[in-house]
Amino acid sequence: MVCRIVDLRYKEVVNINDGSCMGCVSDVEIDTCCACVTAIVIYGRQKLFGLLGREEDIVIRWNQIQCIGEDTVLVKYCHPQGSCRRRQTSLLDRLFG
Repeated sequence: MVCRIVDLRYKEVVNINDGSCMGCVSDVEIDTCCACVTAIVIYGRQKLFGLLGREEDIVIRWNQIQCIGEDTVLVKYCHPQGSCRRRQTSLLDRLFG
């Protein structure tokens, strides 16, 4: 499968270690010396609609990527100590999910 950076952006990233949805690909890191992609970046969530800044970005190294599919990217990512974050569910999801 051939994939351009534009196609990679906005794909949902799922951690296969715990099944959590980490967010969407926002950016990539490229090593300009060897012309290869070294990591994908997921921007941190906004705090209070962006008024209080963002959470820390998640940088996933290329060797941690297991599979790139049509809609999702599967990664094997170990969260740093104390920063395990999962997508928060809304009240309706908890009541009817």
